[in-house]
Amino acid sequence: MTETFQILIADDHPLVRGALKQSLTTELDNVTVYEAGSLFEAIEQIEARKGDIDLVLLDLHMPGMNGFTGLFSLRASYPDIPVSIVSASQELPVVRRSIEYGASAFVPKSAPVDQIGLAVKTVLDGGMWMPDWAREAMENGPADDEATGLAEKIGQLTPQQLRVLNMLTEGKLNKQIAYELDVTEATVKAHVSAILRKLSVHSRTQAVIIARELQLQEPAIDA
Repeated sequence: MTETFQILIADDHPLVRGALKQSLTTELDNVTVYEAGSLFEAIEQIEARKGDIDLVLLDLHMPGMNGFTGLFSLRASYPDIPVSIVSASQELPVVRRSIEYGASAFVPKSAPVDQIGLAVKTVLDGGMWMPDWAREAMENGPADDEATGLAEKIGQLTPQQLRVLNMLTEGKLNKQIAYELDVTEATVKAHVSAILRKLSVHSRTQAVIIARELQLQEPAIDA
């Protein structure tokens, strides 16, 4: 019996989701596609299917992502589900950081259908994929030690600590964070202390500065 793959497309542009869905159904024989327009909706879809999602195609710029923070959150919450970044950006630093921060693939939104299919098949087979130009540049260019070090630090945070850090970058106080997460202020303080320790910093301000390194500028053209 042929396995049916369950793939979640998370992008806030319906036309992009439609194009990606058509690419998947064209290139894969047995696939069920789900859609989400924000990080929150993506998490809802994953939870509704009890972790049966085989792959997430993730846009870096949709609501709730806050740059690479959303990628870290998904990888921390669902480490067994591979994530492929699908982005309008084709800048090497963005590709490099996507891979460093846990993505199994980076696919430009402008990629032809057969390349999208190849990328998805490669990841479903347990591999990694990126455009040839990006692979060659990463293999032949200098290592990005800063991105690697940041990935190691942020990767230590739990999903809840990532949520707290994200709220710190929004300037929210402990009381506000506690209300939104439905926990006590003491719990928030404990999370903040753990965040500072894991990031090797001594203040909330320093933690926010590190977190903002995960943010991204919107691509000039976002199809």
